[in-house]
Amino acid sequence: MSYLELRDIRKSYYLGNQEFKVLKGINLNFERGEFVSILGESGGGKSTLMNIIGGLDSNYEGDVFLKGESLRHETTKQLDAYRRQTIGFIFQNFNLISHLTILQNVMVSLEMTSLSHAEQEERAKELLDKVGLTEHIKKFPNQLSGGQKQRVAIARALASDPEIIIADEPTGALDSENTKEILQLLYQIAAEGKLVITVTHSQTVADYGTRIVRLADGQISEDIELKPAYPADSEHELATHTLRFGATLKMALDNMKYNWKRNLLIIIGAAIGIFSVILMQGLGNGVQGYMNHEIYSQINPNAVQVAKNVSSDELAEGSKKVNLTNQDRQRFEKIKNVKDVQEGYYVQGGTRLQNGKKTANLQMMQTYNDTIKKKSIKQGHAPKNGEILLTKENAQKLNKKDTNALIGKKITYTQTVMNDQKQPVQLKQDLTVSGIASANSGSTSVTYKTLKQMYADQNIKLAPNFMTVVIKGNAKNVKPVQTKIKDYKTGKKATYTITGAGAIVDTLNTYIDLAVNVLAAIAGISLLVSAIMIIVVLYISVSERTKEIGILRALGASKGSIRNLFFSEAFFIGLFAAILAIALALLIQVGANSLSQAGIHYAIMQISGSNIAFGAIVSIVISLLAALSPAGRAARLDPIESLSYE
Repeated sequence: MSYLELRDIRKSYYLGNQEFKVLKGINLNFERGEFVSILGESGGGKSTLMNIIGGLDSNYEGDVFLKGESLRHETTKQLDAYRRQTIGFIFQNFNLISHLTILQNVMVSLEMTSLSHAEQEERAKELLDKVGLTEHIKKFPNQLSGGQKQRVAIARALASDPEIIIADEPTGALDSENTKEILQLLYQIAAEGKLVITVTHSQTVADYGTRIVRLADGQISEDIELKPAYPADSEHELATHTLRFGATLKMALDNMKYNWKRNLLIIIGAAIGIFSVILMQGLGNGVQGYMNHEIYSQINPNAVQVAKNVSSDELAEGSKKVNLTNQDRQRFEKIKNVKDVQEGYYVQGGTRLQNGKKTANLQMMQTYNDTIKKKSIKQGHAPKNGEILLTKENAQKLNKKDTNALIGKKITYTQTVMNDQKQPVQLKQDLTVSGIASANSGSTSVTYKTLKQMYADQNIKLAPNFMTVVIKGNAKNVKPVQTKIKDYKTGKKATYTITGAGAIVDTLNTYIDLAVNVLAAIAGISLLVSAIMIIVVLYISVSERTKEIGILRALGASKGSIRNLFFSEAFFIGLFAAILAIALALLIQVGANSLSQAGIHYAIMQISGSNIAFGAIVSIVISLLAALSPAGRAARLDPIESLSYE
């Protein structure tokens, strides 16, 4: 049984409906230790036969047997493994990868073996020493002569220790001196027990081997044995696998370094969109934080006012439907994280304050509750029963010269209300001024008990028309409590409405979020432009690296590995764009906050960790999505056509 056997190999090419027969029934046997030269003129089918033997072409008739096992029904993955483990290619045009050093070119093949990185590097150096290139391992292909390039190709072909070396016109681009040196190397390889098959049109090259197979018009015209095959040792081959993802990452990074100027421009372009989105999010966080800070500096964020959800007409008529009951109170108290529920009452208009001859008409008055922060009381203290807290605005109407002089003095409180018979009744009582609050703290207020007693003095029953729900813990508990209150329904209608500053803050935050999201979306349009740029660049990269793809496929890289190679390049573009965008955004944040601290004493831009993570993830995901089509096209390239691409 021969080591390699070709049985009735036939191959045709078609131009339209016209058939051109290239191979017309080739039958050959090969043994390890042979140096076989397939000799023939150009167009005689030599390269086609080489591609079939090398597992690059499976579209033929007949069969190829390796150690008695047919390759005819092998899958694409099995043929990839066959090329990795059994075949080493040496090409006429060298086919070295230009952006890799000599050492890296040899190690590409070794990346598909089970050797560790250190072992790969050691073997690559040994092979380069064997072909006389020890002093050139850090050079790139364009720094070498033709003979030196072919030596690198031979070292690469031997890297995975294959049993078959296929050389396509190995001396076609060399002078006579280099030709002799390359042939001696091939002769030495055959003498070590490997099967060397050269495809050539040179009789000089053919005479150097152990056997000549002459191919003419797609058929074997002559098969001459010049000398016996060299003895072959027992087979030994390295365990192989396709390119690991880590290897494709490294190769992609090496290629990006090689074209760093172009890639830098693409990264900058991609970073602009990510930078804009992160900046808008950070600005939104800062504006929202500043607004909340200003509001919460005057009111208690953990206290919300709840009223019945009634129509404006019912509210204007003073309907009892606006009143809250003990049942409502108990409902609120059962909500998780509610600390206290306070009864309250507010009235619009009809209230007047008098200090001697000076008066102040109140547009609104409400009972004192926990929504008013104690630190907003600039002078004095919070009202107790029989006391009243004045806003600075109302205090100035009663004593323009010295508002603080009002503290501890009595003023007359007058309010017109309706009794149960819908008749107007005037409440009138002297109250002691407990303190002066800042103008934006809310309204002039008395305690609920004080107001209730005033009503009782006129035989009128007072029921709360709002309640203050005090929430324990931090402000994060406020939203769930508000949501729970809003979820109560009377039929299909919400039972309650949140009033006061708590509701305003919630609504304000919603509007700010909406505005920020709109601005971020507008900024995000540039992400589409970035994706298009990446797609274009990767398509250019596929075109530029077509021959490299062919080389990798010839070395045994799978379609998946080729696809991963371009996904890796897209990943690095997205990653570096994200890093640049984040760095720029943080730099702008430092400058913006420096100015805002001087002006409003607040950091107006607050880029959070989640904003940074979001920007990085979006950048990488967009880049990977942009790589889908180019990477797929690269994986589908025919290795034979890729190797001949110029």
